[in-house]
Amino acid sequence: MNKSDSRPHSVAMLLSRAEQLAGWSLAELAQQQGLEVPRDLRRDKGWVGQLLELALGASAGSKPEQDFPELGVELKTIPVDRHGRPLETTFVCVAPLTDTAGIRWENSNVRNKLSRVLWIPVLGEREIPPGERRIGQPLLWEPTAEEEHLLRQDWEELMELISLGRVQEITARHGQVLQLRPKAANSRAQTAAIGKDGEPIQTLPRGFYLKIGFTAALLARHFML
Repeated sequence: MNKSDSRPHSVAMLLSRAEQLAGWSLAELAQQQGLEVPRDLRRDKGWVGQLLELALGASAGSKPEQDFPELGVELKTIPVDRHGRPLETTFVCVAPLTDTAGIRWENSNVRNKLSRVLWIPVLGEREIPPGERRIGQPLLWEPTAEEEHLLRQDWEELMELISLGRVQEITARHGQVLQLRPKAANSRAQTAAIGKDGEPIQTLPRGFYLKIGFTAALLARHFML
């Protein structure tokens, strides 16, 4: 496959590109894209996702829109073990901590990002050197009515706590399928939020993450694990 210098024009083309990458090692794909493989992905956590974005022609990056907005598709790489089970939670998007009054589930960034996802499993066990990790078969997924109900329920609960000034009370245990966690390189990264009495406060940025149980279930259902 030639280095992708054009964006896919259809969902079918995107899926075909992703299917062609199945079985490749990250080193092989990095070489094809003219990149070097980091020695330790703990210092370059986003590298695998960026590599797949580049290979598949994504453009959105960290913008609050889907990676393929014209196709209505978000790209998510997911590190899995040898049995195809997710190894960690999946980042969805940054959470709004101020000006939350007009946000509803229907126009939320979480719903937009998760309305259709191209999941690409990547072998992620730490004892496997980054370059030797293999890319798995892709999965094009749209949430079922039940999955969307669970996501909406968690999102609304978390957003209510944020709007009530209780963001610092939220832990990773909140939510059945969706959780809110700090999303920052270090504790010095602060952002504006609402305090208990409606006063402006500074706190760590937060992100929405899909819990492992949720992604494990959708992968298991698709790949019959």
